[in-house]
Amino acid sequence: MFNALFEAEAVAEALTIFKNEFFMATWETVYVTILSTAFAIVLGLPLGVLLVAGDENGVLPLPKSVMHVLGVIINLLRSVPFLILMIMVFPLTRLIVGTAVGTTASIVPLVIAAFPFVARLAESSLREVNPNIIEAAQSMGATPMQIITKVMIPESFPSLISNATIAITTILGYSAMSGIIGGGGLGKIAINYGYYRYKYLVMLAAVILLIVLVQIFQSVGTRLAIRSDKRLKGR
Repeated sequence: MFNALFEAEAVAEALTIFKNEFFMATWETVYVTILSTAFAIVLGLPLGVLLVAGDENGVLPLPKSVMHVLGVIINLLRSVPFLILMIMVFPLTRLIVGTAVGTTASIVPLVIAAFPFVARLAESSLREVNPNIIEAAQSMGATPMQIITKVMIPESFPSLISNATIAITTILGYSAMSGIIGGGGLGKIAINYGYYRYKYLVMLAAVILLIVLVQIFQSVGTRLAIRSDKRLKGR
């Protein structure tokens, strides 16, 4: 394998594939990752808020049975391996997208796999808010919705950004796995050329690009979290 990795013929073939397919594959990976993360946040953030606000000592207590059911559903979805989940949601993917394979179709299982994870991350961030600040808002007559939107979320915003960065890098890894069932992007290239055709140099290039994308997302997320942290601005 390694002896033939950098042979002239293998390098020339890899360069041709790189020129013809890698730009579109990289774009598909970024497109799927960002869109899936956005949908996961839309579903997961309110659920995370509900897990904190609806707690027994929260600002909007809900029946224990409701909270228990929410917790069980989130834990069940998080416990299913992504490859199995992709196959399980084929009918739902066909219903929403019209097909179970392809770049756009991979967004559905990615969102289903990611939003419970995002909900738990959001819950963790919101629980970091100083209870004294919430009590002060309650003493001033703020409604539960006002406390959630004007106190809890703003106060936990840097942590939410950091956790969103964790979510997007996790989804990026999931998107690579979606190549197994026909999803597009760098994962498809790595599997089609590296696994099925033994073109390991192409697979290596795809892996390196995935690592670069992770580093970019991580760097951008870290900078946004630092800039949004009021404690650092006051120094």
